[in-house]
Amino acid sequence: MTVQMALEDGLTIARRNLIKIKRVPDLLVFTTLSPIMFVLLFAYVFGSAISVPGTSYREFLIAGIFTQTVIFGATWTGLGMVEDIQKGIIDRFRSLPMAPSAVLTGRTSSDVLINVISLVVMSLTGLLVGWRIHSSFLEAVAGYALLLFFAYALSWVMAVVGLWIRTPEVFNNASFIVIFPLSFIANTFVETTNLPGPLKVIAEWNPVSAVTQAVRELFGNTNPAMTVPDAWPLQNPVIASLLWTFGLLIVFVPFAIRRYQKAVSR
Repeated sequence: MTVQMALEDGLTIARRNLIKIKRVPDLLVFTTLSPIMFVLLFAYVFGSAISVPGTSYREFLIAGIFTQTVIFGATWTGLGMVEDIQKGIIDRFRSLPMAPSAVLTGRTSSDVLINVISLVVMSLTGLLVGWRIHSSFLEAVAGYALLLFFAYALSWVMAVVGLWIRTPEVFNNASFIVIFPLSFIANTFVETTNLPGPLKVIAEWNPVSAVTQAVRELFGNTNPAMTVPDAWPLQNPVIASLLWTFGLLIVFVPFAIRRYQKAVSR
């Protein structure tokens, strides 16, 4: 089977996943409502109690919410894999003359579009609460592209988790156990310098912190008066984010393919 045929099969699976969202719009509605709630909650409830030197807390906050949103969006891949295996849809795919990798590539690709929609909604919400982009157009585009690239890599991680777990309920619990510490022990909502010793070190080397810091810099939401972290990933956030993203893809893409082959053969 040629690469072209594999890509065409992947696009077909991606189209099938997007049609599902069209038929069940509630899925996308509640996915976008959650980050909006976080913005309003932190901006208006906790924002008055949190001070960030050199900038407003709302501009500091939005990059963290963006990163958290695409992380949650990546869970669609794992949840979709669990549901397709449980309902026997994967067995139907096996009976068709299609590339085995199409299911994974189609699922992860469709989740990128879901994250694009979420980011559009989040950007409009951010503008309403006072967030602005202070950098150039190309830098802003690079910020959004970095978020989507990181989310795509995380989709492959979630695909592996989804192929290990057999029920959607267990997957939801397992993914939240991973995502909440990952997104909160970071610089998403507060500066890492305000965290106690061990948590500060974890936050500084957390890939979520690197991506969040990179997006803040690319959107121009930083200020010389802000505290400069000592950790290398936060001093070089764009490079660190790309290294983390490529590392996740190198490790989890072949891992997911092997897990998929085992999962569909049992």
